[in-house]
Formats: sequence, C-alpha cells, structure tokens
Amino acid sequence: MARPRAFDERHVLEQARKQFWATGYAGTRMDDISRATGLGKGSLYGAFGDKAGLFHRVFDDWCTAVVEVAREHLTGGPDAEALDRLSGYVHLMAENSASDTERRGCLLAKGAAELAHQDPAVAGRSAEAMRALLALLRTEISAAQRHGDIDRDADPEALAALLLTVVRGAEAVGKAGLAPETLRTVANTALGLLPLTGGRRRHVTEPGPSDEDQGDTP
Repeated sequence: MARPRAFDERHVLEQARKQFWATGYAGTRMDDISRATGLGKGSLYGAFGDKAGLFHRVFDDWCTAVVEVAREHLTGGPDAEALDRLSGYVHLMAENSASDTERRGCLLAKGAAELAHQDPAVAGRSAEAMRALLALLRTEISAAQRHGDIDRDADPEALAALLLTVVRGAEAVGKAGLAPETLRTVANTALGLLPLTGGRRRHVTEPGPSDEDQGDTP
C-alpha cells in the first residue's frame, strides 16, 4: 500500500506558483522550488514529476481559478441584473490590474506568453480558459439583450470578445506601467462602447463600491 504524503500539497503548490510567478518558467530551477517549499527534490519529483509537470499542475489550477472568479461574478442572477454583473466584473478586473503594484501580472498571461509557442499543454489550457471566459461574457450579454439593456441586434459574440480583450489586455498594459487611473478609464470606455439602451449608459460606466485588495486573486 502506498505511503501517505507527509506534506501539505496545496501549500507546496502555492509556494511553487509564487516561485514560477516571480521568476518565470525558464528562470526557475527545481532547486528554487525545493527551497521555496521546504521539500527535497526527490519528494518533488516523486509527487509531481519533472519541472514541466509541476508547472502544468500550477498553471491548470490557476486557469481554473481565473474562470471561477469570472463565474462568481457573471452567472447566477436574473436577466435584469446582467448588465450590472458585466459592469462589476469589468471594473473588478481593472481594479485588480491597478492594484498590482509589483507588476507581476496574471500567471495565465505570463505562462502563455512564455510557453504557448512550444508547450502544447500550456497552449491548450490557456485557450480553454479563454473560451470559458468568452462564453461567460457572451451569456451575460445575451441576458442583458433579453432584458432590453443592450441592443438586441448586436452580436453578443463580438461584444464578449471586445470585453475579454479589454479585461485581459488591461492586465498586460498595467504590468507595463500604465497608470491605475488610465486602467479605470479603459474599463469605463469599453463599457461605454456597448450598444446600450435607455438611460443605462451612464449607470454602467460608474464603478460600484471598490473591492478589497485582491492579493493573489486572478
């Protein structure tokens, strides 16, 4: 019978994530992971395989978390509140980018930029996450159209792609040094481009109460 692992797997994965996040895949050695986690390299190899296997596990967990954050904000309510959910999510992502004072960026974007051209697993997982985010945004846009807040003749797929590009792009330009105020303006501008009806335009571009510092939240 296999012996139970004598370590906290979630803690190890968290420390490994922080190391990969800080130094990138190429810049991280298993010695670095060993120091960060307190585990010997033999234990790391036995539990997770090689460095690629460990990164894939960390990257997969992070992609899952990114989608779960979006799902928490973009599903589960009536059509009458769909536009508010869209606005809240876009503003939340802008605030997350604005609060990233260490300019770490998102591990999803960072890992894909470094490895997607050479690692099919990273390329496939990142594409899967983006498709899931696109679907969540499209669902909310369609709900807002049913309620009459967004023009029903507009293409929900195209609008979802626009918002996805904005929220993911804000992280990249924020990491490059764009001012937090500019990131917030970008969020408002993107929401203002939605073909809204009635008096919804002003409402949707006004952010609600600020979320607490998101820390390592995707």
